[in-house]
Formats: sequence, C-alpha cells, structure tokens
Amino acid sequence: MVGKKLLLVATMVLALPIAALADSDTIFTNNGGTLSGTDAGLSLTGSTLVGMSDPEGSYNGANLGSVTFTTGGLSSGSLQSGGTFGMGGSFTITGNGSNGVSTGLLFSGAFAQPPVWTMSTTFNGTHQYTLTGVLSGTLAGGAAANDVNVTLTINTGRGFFNSSAPFYGGTTVTTVPEPDSWALLATALLGIAVVFPRKWKMPARTGSPRVAHREARYQARTLETR
Repeated sequence: MVGKKLLLVATMVLALPIAALADSDTIFTNNGGTLSGTDAGLSLTGSTLVGMSDPEGSYNGANLGSVTFTTGGLSSGSLQSGGTFGMGGSFTITGNGSNGVSTGLLFSGAFAQPPVWTMSTTFNGTHQYTLTGVLSGTLAGGAAANDVNVTLTINTGRGFFNSSAPFYGGTTVTTVPEPDSWALLATALLGIAVVFPRKWKMPARTGSPRVAHREARYQARTLETR
C-alpha cells in the first residue's frame, strides 16, 4: 500500500509540468498572401489568419485576422537554390474579433535564430521552398513566447523562386517553461527520491533464506536462556 502511494505522488508531480507545457501551445494557421524576396530578406504580405488553437479552444474562419513577417538579409546561398537569412526582422499576427478570436495583437516577435530557406524537387518535378525558423516574442496580454517554431512552404511549379510567389503555410507558437521552472521540477523529483524511500520499508517475505536464518538464531537463544 505504501509503495502504491509513493508511485502515485511521483506520477502527479511529474505529470503536472508536462500537462502545463502541452496546454501552453498556441497554433496559428494562415493562408494566401504573397511571399517576396530579395538579397535584403524575405517578406510576407496579404496573408489571412484562418485558424487559431489555444488552451481555451479552437477558432476557424475564412478571415480571422492577418499574418505578416520580414527576415534579415540573405547571409548565405541564394533565393533560387536555398540559403540562410539574418536574425531579427519582425513577425506579427493580429486578430479581427471574428469567431471568438480577440481583436488586436495576438503575437509579436522577431527571428531569434537565422531562418533557413531550403529548396527541394518533388516527385513531379516542381520546386518546393520551405522557410524554417525560431521566434521569440510576446502573446496577447504580454505573456512571453520562446522557441516559437515557424514553417512556411510554397511551391513555385517547375520554375524557381525569383522575387515573389503565392504563399501557403502555418505558424506554431509554443511557450516553454523558464529554466528556473525546470530546476524546481528537478528539486521536487530529487526530494521524492531521497525522502520517501527512508519511510518506505518493504515487509519481509516469509520463506526467504534470510528470514529463516533469523528465526533459527532466535530459537537457539530461547533454548539457551531456558
């Protein structure tokens, strides 16, 4: 019974931070617009927010707001074959109050790591370009959002990306625990490992050689005292 109680407490302490981490995800999906690019960087304009999911629910519609962004300048490679852009720029998501989405700023940030621009050829010979990056910024209400993963995909047909192309893609915003939170979790688990085992004594199993030896010694001492 004691063993079951210890296991239950350890599971609860471990599960709560994991649940809190999963529930902090906010997912934005956008559609349409134009992705433009030069050596000065990439920029997205005219893209419509069509979906949003957060711990309070999911919201979908033909027009929930807008998504725009810019990157830093091209630091390596080329627009046609793929490369890397500089950090910074801006990334903004706004809502228009439709279908339960708030009005105003939903996310504002910038690229915290150099975004990577890759090109691949699909099975039918068309060219697919993907921009992946990591943002840092704030959500509506001022909550910090770190390690925000961004994946943007376009297909230019059999031609290459030169200066602009229609855009289809999505953005995932994930708020991760601060380092202090992980340290607190580690301390709590260490406390469970150190404190509980001292109070947890397994009952001796009858029939084991050690128990039989102790019983024989006890009987011998009893006979000697008689």
